[in-house]
Amino acid sequence: MTQPNILLKFGLLLRRCGFAALRPMRFAIPLLALAAGAGAAPAPRIAFAGGHWAAIEFGSRCEARSRPLWFKPGTEPFAGFAFDRSGRPHGQFYVHLGRAARAGASVIATLGDQPFLLAVNGEWAWSSNPAQQQAILNAARYGQTMRIDSRDTAGRRIVDRYDLSGAATAIDSAAAACAGKIERR
Repeated sequence: MTQPNILLKFGLLLRRCGFAALRPMRFAIPLLALAAGAGAAPAPRIAFAGGHWAAIEFGSRCEARSRPLWFKPGTEPFAGFAFDRSGRPHGQFYVHLGRAARAGASVIATLGDQPFLLAVNGEWAWSSNPAQQQAILNAARYGQTMRIDSRDTAGRRIVDRYDLSGAATAIDSAAAACAGKIERR
């Protein structure tokens, strides 16, 4: 599916349902457009979009992904859980920060009241081991909010806040899609 097709369908949805009906989806829709413009890779397929999360198939991998509630224009922060058809990674949590983290800086994901220290390299951070990965996955399923904290290369704070509504269904949809349990059309 190309980006113009998504935008056309979005326009039809706006006319049909009215903008007020789309308020809960206002964060998932940019994700859909971002996924549609992914380049020469196989065309991404949206398996689920609801709340503030979407499950997206990218050929051999599937992701449950979201954007922060607010972010600076020109930055592309997002967070998600990655699944692979081969079985690894299976639900690896990752974050793409809007700005590169300072060398030696910590990146902490706080889901509800549970903090998790992530491994970090530049603009990317991820769960550091399978036990932490499972704990973050469970916290995302049952939590309401997530916050990512760090410092950028200039020492400024990075704080991205995420709404976890729709995360559990997006995680399940991405896992099922990569396990071949969702029929591809």
